[in-house]
Amino acid sequence: MAENTGIGAHPRRLAETAALVVGGSLLLTLSAKVSVPFYPVPMTLQTMALLVLGFTLGPARAGMAVLLYLAQGAAGFPVFSGTPEKGIGLAYMMGPTGGFLLGFLASAMLAGWFAAKGWTRSLWRAVPAAILAEAAVFVPGLLWLGALLGFDKPILAWGLYPFVLGGAVKALLAAAIAVALHRTAPR
Repeated sequence: MAENTGIGAHPRRLAETAALVVGGSLLLTLSAKVSVPFYPVPMTLQTMALLVLGFTLGPARAGMAVLLYLAQGAAGFPVFSGTPEKGIGLAYMMGPTGGFLLGFLASAMLAGWFAAKGWTRSLWRAVPAAILAEAAVFVPGLLWLGALLGFDKPILAWGLYPFVLGGAVKALLAAAIAVALHRTAPR
């Protein structure tokens, strides 16, 4: 069944989609500002929020929420982690985290695709879906980091290894939330 994003639909559906997209971008902003003490580095809740958005909104709406979030950041709103302290706007996005921000779109849409295919009906399927969707953040992130800083540098040590444990915890939590929401959704 195709996802109804509200495009070409009744005005009520358009308003619903707009509210969900704006709410999703706000969730991403809030999740960027929450820093949880963790080993070896503190973590934000952004990738967990991406997964939950994808699992609950579907690929199109989650993708629109991420695009709105990125557009807000590009326009100079302090929506990203570490902003405004570490800069804002396109200058921030062109820095070391730029590729990871691009990966947010792939992550949310991939989580939405998994949900649309029924992967959030059980924890046994939702956990691998969450892990794969979260990994989608790191592919463009590490490539960007390498292109920016040099592939001869310890790119994996800087952009992947410190985040594996926290990422696994967030993927498990997002999968559990998705399954719980699926089970309690009206049929």
